[in-house]
Amino acid sequence: MALAPLSHVLFSRVLRHSPSHPGWPARDRFVLSAGHASLLLYTQLFFTGYGLTLADLAGSRSLGSKTPGHPELHHTVGVEMSTGPLGQGLASAVGMAIAALHEQAVFTPGSPILDHTIWALAGDGCLQEGVSAEASSLAGTLGLDNLVVIWDDNGITIDADTASTFTEDVRARYASYGWRVLEVTDATDLAGIEAVLRKATDRTGQPTLVAVKTVIGSPSIKFGGTPAAHSGGFGPDELALVKEALGFSADAGLEDLVDEILLDHTRATSARGASLHTEWDRQYYDWAADHPETAHRWMTFRSGTTNPDLLSGVPTGEPGDMIATRKTNGAVIATLQGKVALWGGSADLSGSTNVTVPGEPFSARHPGGGYIRFGIREHAMAAILSGIALHGPWRPFGSTYLAFSDYMRPSIRLAALMGLGVIYIFTHDSVAVGEDGPTHQPVEQIASLRTVPGLDVVRPADSVEVLAVWQRLLSTPDRPVALVLSRQDLPVLPSNNTTNHDARSGGYVRWQSGAGNDLALIATGSEVGLAIEAARALESEGIATRVVSMPCVEWFSELDQNVREKVLPASLTARVAIEAGRGDAWYRWVGAAGRVVSIEEFGESGSGDEIMRLRGIHLDAILEAAKDVLDA
Repeated sequence: MALAPLSHVLFSRVLRHSPSHPGWPARDRFVLSAGHASLLLYTQLFFTGYGLTLADLAGSRSLGSKTPGHPELHHTVGVEMSTGPLGQGLASAVGMAIAALHEQAVFTPGSPILDHTIWALAGDGCLQEGVSAEASSLAGTLGLDNLVVIWDDNGITIDADTASTFTEDVRARYASYGWRVLEVTDATDLAGIEAVLRKATDRTGQPTLVAVKTVIGSPSIKFGGTPAAHSGGFGPDELALVKEALGFSADAGLEDLVDEILLDHTRATSARGASLHTEWDRQYYDWAADHPETAHRWMTFRSGTTNPDLLSGVPTGEPGDMIATRKTNGAVIATLQGKVALWGGSADLSGSTNVTVPGEPFSARHPGGGYIRFGIREHAMAAILSGIALHGPWRPFGSTYLAFSDYMRPSIRLAALMGLGVIYIFTHDSVAVGEDGPTHQPVEQIASLRTVPGLDVVRPADSVEVLAVWQRLLSTPDRPVALVLSRQDLPVLPSNNTTNHDARSGGYVRWQSGAGNDLALIATGSEVGLAIEAARALESEGIATRVVSMPCVEWFSELDQNVREKVLPASLTARVAIEAGRGDAWYRWVGAAGRVVSIEEFGESGSGDEIMRLRGIHLDAILEAAKDVLDA
């Protein structure tokens, strides 16, 4: 309620947008980081002509409505991001700003064609969350002067006023990050608000924080300025008083509040937007006529098309060669550099995760840089990747150790919820990390990530599978992927001319003896080679074993049942799954009669081989489990 004047000024006078062209690539983006204030956004989308109706506003938060309790991407036209978990929107807005500056630098340097501003509206809760601090720090370092964060400084959260939990000087904190800080002291002064917001779009080499001092719930006398105004209805009596305070009758309904004169006035924004878009079209075609090759390259880039054959020259080695999957992945990243929309970096671990590429990093002085240094900010990195993907059409990636994926989980969940094509590159995938000890040895992370709906968790067995899964990733840009890779060298396993194609299915028979109908060994990552070793030992005893490599459980699950039956026949009930991590979920594939060779406790400090054996991932354990299921 208190931000209604500001949101009106922003959407009707300042924001560069066109309701009739919601996908305009050069539009400003607005992210409601304080997603619980969704009606603030829905009201502006209604007034400015994005297709919402009064009935949609009245039906907010009800099942099936276009106005859910928090904004949802792809659900309501004009919503740029699903928000609600506080701080996420602000952090992802940083990613949008990075993507915008990079696109402009790569394709239209020196031209204003792609210049636009990223706006985010945040509350006290957003600024208390650590993810926003991480992202704001990086934004200041990178000098993202196309980013404006509006801070609703009302001093109220759900439990109480902020004096008991949030007494820092926010303005000084953002100034120390390298931000410019502007003030709106009267949240009802439309001309003053407009002047500050227009000033905020000046390109000064710094991101901008606009602090807006408001009274939550104003003009309610009973609830204004109190935590009770944060959510929940005011009740009919107080609602009547609020309407009277605003100059309406106490019993006015929505149709009374929004008359034709008002709607004609606000819908002028749509005409303004159409005019802005038409003028941009003219400027673009003039620019394209002068730069035809660059324009073609930009249009190809915007289309998101790519060619999986780009990877045909990446070496995978010969069977028996020892190559860490992180190294092959690094070769893929290097090969794709500058040829597709893939772009990203790491949380201060590029050399260790093997995502180093030549050239300069992205910065204020070099926005066309070939990679991003996120610093030691895993959570912000994940949220920023979402923002880059949302802005599009970059295909962003970020890398760190698998154990640190826990820092990223809230952002990974949101990316999966929105269906964003983010690639998370996680190396050091098991207790085989070794000497760094249990703090760096992932045990539960792979199983945990597989519980996230819409997230593909991919753990390739060798360099051949790395190449195969990347070829699939290039053709499926509409869902996030956790790519889990080994630190240690792994043997290149036996292949045939269908291995590359088969690996893209998520699960296939990588090796078998005879008809392979006595026993199935199912494994991922480094354990596939161990499973083949066990299968060869069993072959000498006359046991026909098939080794099923399952680099991506999600992909395999989506296959037609008849295809899955060929890989894991229902009649083949003697099954053992092997993975160096928590194993509960593998019982789906081995059944009640099967066995799972897994790690169910934290590791220790020692060599990788020693810890794997100590925690039960070794040949003897697999053979023992195989004998158990065969004897059952």
